Amino acid sequence: MTKHVTIVEDDPDVRAVLARSLGADGYQVTALESGAGIEDVLAANQVDLLIIDIGLPDIDGLTITQQIRRTSDVGIIIVSGRGDLADRVVGLEIGADDYITKPFEPREILARVRSVLRRGRRQETAPQEPRQTYAFGEWKLDTTSQALHDIGGKPIALTSGEFRLLEAMVTRANRVLSRDQLMDACYGNNSPAFDRSIDVCIGRLRKKLQDDPRNPAIIRTVRNGGYIFSAKVARH
Repeated sequence: MTKHVTIVEDDPDVRAVLARSLGADGYQVTALESGAGIEDVLAANQVDLLIIDIGLPDIDGLTITQQIRRTSDVGIIIVSGRGDLADRVVGLEIGADDYITKPFEPREILARVRSVLRRGRRQETAPQEPRQTYAFGEWKLDTTSQALHDIGGKPIALTSGEFRLLEAMVTRANRVLSRDQLMDACYGNNSPAFDRSIDVCIGRLRKKLQDDPRNPAIIRTVRNGGYIFSAKVARH
């Protein structure tokens, strides 16, 4: 099935280059010059990936990303003329899958697009053990539906990256896992281009799993080692 990529970019030249390159590579492309119509596009179409510029005229790309992540795990690549580390961290922290700075070569964008889309379908294509449900603390992770629920049955929204990371840690509970091991478990050969993505994703999970993420009790940091999922896990 043809993948649908939506571009949100106010620069007409950049927008045209992206649309032309993605179209030539076989993608269905929707191109927007502002963030105003993005909700309508998402409501009316199956969108597989968003490419969002930070510096939009009506609303910045980080705000759009944050809003989308409240309800959707669609792939998101942020494009920006700013290459500051802080911007990269913020972009990934609020749920972007990748971050690329201008100027860029169309071939680089295509490679990033393919990588993010491969990550999204990795759970469907890779050989796996039978799906299970894992209970820990006040949480239940259903790997069949890729859903996390609290003890009262309330669903907790997870991005695809957050789910893969949590699944990797829950199924390896009480073992110290390095960042490289976690990246390999989550992404295989399609590791994110930004090497702090695991740390950022860990931070997001901590906020969702406990009241005070500054004092982690479930996902603990092991100095010079990586991370350990220290909760007792029951498999059903």
